[in-house]
Amino acid sequence: MTERIHYHLFETAAGFAAIGWNDKGISSLRLPAASAHEAERSLVRRFSMALPTEPPPAVRSVVDAVVRYFAGERVDFAAVPVDMGEQSLFFEQVYAFVRKLGWGEATTYGAVAKALGAGPEFARDVGQAMANNPVPLIVPCHRVTGAGGKIGGFSAPGGSTSKAHMLALEGVSIEAAPTSRKAAPGKTDTQAGFDF
Repeated sequence: MTERIHYHLFETAAGFAAIGWNDKGISSLRLPAASAHEAERSLVRRFSMALPTEPPPAVRSVVDAVVRYFAGERVDFAAVPVDMGEQSLFFEQVYAFVRKLGWGEATTYGAVAKALGAGPEFARDVGQAMANNPVPLIVPCHRVTGAGGKIGGFSAPGGSTSKAHMLALEGVSIEAAPTSRKAAPGKTDTQAGFDF
């Protein structure tokens, strides 16, 4: 039996976003779009039986963290419980690895494949996992780029432009080949209580 999904629309500095959740955790995050209707349509397309609901305190904490992120605040989403549904073993491994990338860190599709013990031919599979990530930002797929400093694809509203904006918020230059880079000293992570 599938868990009942609830969702909530909210506004950020980058546009309107939608968040979906169940009793296990966040199951969907739709990154900012130009309108609330677009954000809602994107979420409901994946979860047609989802119900609009005011978020409980744990989900409200995640919403507040997303708003702060798009306002330029350094936020850590590592403790947010997620329910990504059924995934292949490789996708689960990719998501677990990418989730460990912190603020201002970037890597490439090929580097993720290599870190997981897969050959370079699996870089495309890493890209597919990123494209199908139901909770971007929480699982920070924007931090995975193409080889040679190329931005790579991004399936969120705004495509590569949105990805570049998110990386710029974190101080990552996309002109240079991505490396594991930390944000400027003096900034601190903020992490709300994300208990479900």
